Amino acid sequence: MAVAFFHPASPALAQCGKASWYAEQGRTASGERMKPGARTAAHRTLPFGTLVEVRNLRNGRSVVVRINDRGPFIKGRVIDLSRGAANEIGMVSSGTASVRLSVLDGKVGPAAEMCG
Repeated sequence: MAVAFFHPASPALAQCGKASWYAEQGRTASGERMKPGARTAAHRTLPFGTLVEVRNLRNGRSVVVRINDRGPFIKGRVIDLSRGAANEIGMVSSGTASVRLSVLDGKVGPAAEMCG
């Protein structure tokens, strides 16, 4: 599987890998209160507020999330979704899914086609 990593200076690239979901309580790294039913997510480097389309490569379902937290901190994972977002793409029961991330800024990076 080809992977292109996001860099804050060039966020238009696609990124593929494993997604997981979480439903913690308390505050996110951006200072917001965690809302498990919201369409939000944690990413290691994308700026807070970035809108990202997350597509489940197994079933084709997608959801648009807003980055408001940092993570995931488990090797091999590229994004942690809120439970609400994970439910939208059908991955709550499995816990993880292979996904493609695309930053919604009107551009598609050259790695987008390489992501399965």
